[in-house]
Amino acid sequence: MNERIEANIPKKMRDLAPDFVHYSENILFEKVWRETTLPSKERSLCTLSALISIGNTEQLPFHLQLAEKNGINETEIIALITHLAFYVGWPKAAASLNVILNKK
Repeated sequence: MNERIEANIPKKMRDLAPDFVHYSENILFEKVWRETTLPSKERSLCTLSALISIGNTEQLPFHLQLAEKNGINETEIIALITHLAFYVGWPKAAASLNVILNKK
C-alpha cells in the first residue's frame, strides 16, 4: 500500500470548507492515492502532468514536493516538463519551470 500523504490543509480552509477537507484527506489522499494498482511515483507523474497541462501552478509546489518524496528527482521533473511543453504549450511549461526556480 502506498504511504499516507499529509495534506497540510490550513485551519482557515478547514473552518471554511470542512466537507472539502474531509474529501481531500479521506477520499483523495487516503483512498485514491493509497490504492496499490499504481505506485506513488507513477501517481505523482500523472498528477504533475495533469496540473501542468491545465496550467494549475498553484498546486504545483505541494505536488513537486510529494513527487520528490515519491522518488522523482529534479532532473526527471525537468524532463517531464520539457516533454509536456510540446503537447500542452510552451507557456504552461515555462510557468511550471518558474515554480521550480522560485522554490530554490
